[in-house]
Amino acid sequence: MEEEEPVSPTGQYLSSSVLNVTVLVVFETSIPIDDSQAIAALQSIFLPINPRFSSIMVRDEHGVQKWRKVQVKLEEHLKVPVFPQGLEQYDECLQDYITRISMEPLPFRKPLWDVSVIKYPTSTAAGTFVFRLHHALGDGYSLMAALFSCLKRVDDPSLPLTFPSSKPRRGWDSFLGFAQELSYACVNTIRDFGWSLMKSSVMEDSVSAIRSGVPFVESRPINLSYFELSLDDIKTIKKNVNGTINDVLVGIIFYGINLYMEEVSPCHNACKMTALVLLNTRAIRSYKSVEEMRNPNSKAKWGNYFAFLHIPMPKCDKKSKGDTVDPLDFVLRAKKIIELKRSSFGVYLSGALLEMIRKLRGPEVASHCMLKTLTNSSLAISNMIGPMEQVEIIGHPVSGFHFMMVRAPQSLTMTIVSYMQKVRVAMGAEKGFIDSSLLVSCMKKSFEAIYEASVVDKENQFYPHEHEKEI
Repeated sequence: MEEEEPVSPTGQYLSSSVLNVTVLVVFETSIPIDDSQAIAALQSIFLPINPRFSSIMVRDEHGVQKWRKVQVKLEEHLKVPVFPQGLEQYDECLQDYITRISMEPLPFRKPLWDVSVIKYPTSTAAGTFVFRLHHALGDGYSLMAALFSCLKRVDDPSLPLTFPSSKPRRGWDSFLGFAQELSYACVNTIRDFGWSLMKSSVMEDSVSAIRSGVPFVESRPINLSYFELSLDDIKTIKKNVNGTINDVLVGIIFYGINLYMEEVSPCHNACKMTALVLLNTRAIRSYKSVEEMRNPNSKAKWGNYFAFLHIPMPKCDKKSKGDTVDPLDFVLRAKKIIELKRSSFGVYLSGALLEMIRKLRGPEVASHCMLKTLTNSSLAISNMIGPMEQVEIIGHPVSGFHFMMVRAPQSLTMTIVSYMQKVRVAMGAEKGFIDSSLLVSCMKKSFEAIYEASVVDKENQFYPHEHEKEI
């Protein structure tokens, strides 16, 4: 009998009686789907990636949760829904289907995943694959790396996928610089850890147009929508503000939410709102092979290695000369807050505290603490990188894809992924409470305003006297 692998602490938190989180990954194809090879592909490509895809959660005689290998009945994990005939496009049917499966918990009596094959065209795709994976299997880094290992490049299937590179974080130039950074980090850590404790216990965000505050919001239906941005345009803003792509994207989201709030709740400036930005805590940023991730000594280990950054959401700040708002201010403030958070070790202390609670009081109590962290905030933001080239899934070219965390106790979750020089921002919004169409429109307006403001601001830096003459 194979040795049973213990379920990680975070895996226990995310699969408890109080918190049961699933990840949806939606691949849109540019040709109609032929599912005749689906079972064979799952057997030969997907299952071998990690033993957890062939395992169920069990408790041993001491009550410890473990992964136990079982025989997988693949026909139970492959779903091919049937929609009404005669429609030209099936966007509404697909939305209703995704809403339904996002509300259904994955059964623990079998391995915690399934795949839906949507053989109907929508306005954006000829067909759709929807992977549903329990968060206890791994975090976004692990699950996306697993799925990427199933994909091939369209231009040359023999070549590996390539991903956008990221610059390493700035180091210390001298001992004095190290001492200054260390003292700065200590102050930030104390402040950040204390604030995170309060936000995870007694400090709750206001009920607002993006936070209904209703009990068990994780069981309510969601609408899944998205919009796309040019990665080159994002890089232009990034260069002009001397920030990172994450700074720009978070700033766009914050300003877009402010625009939405102005539309539906003009007096929203009194609301306290916090975003939880999910942070990969591995000491590496690029994807590694699934073989390397299974190595216990790898820096990119498989599992759930993430933490929450509590980011207070800035409110509209009117300029002194009139009632206009500077959209770029949202990016600059997001950049400043994220820099402060990244110079803190508060997230690691919070993780250590959660593990101490688990050991002393059990995983259910620790899971309840994580639930409060999510419930007390207004939204979660998760960001992943995707392939730079077009890829295919069992012979079907992928025109676009996105992912979403579902059954999380929040009215709004936003995820970001790059693919083929585009950035797709997806939104899982509480159905009947958040107007998804209006929110998408506000996000697009936010990007356009920030892009225009960044270009004008850069021109003002280069040609200040010419602009003064024009005025």
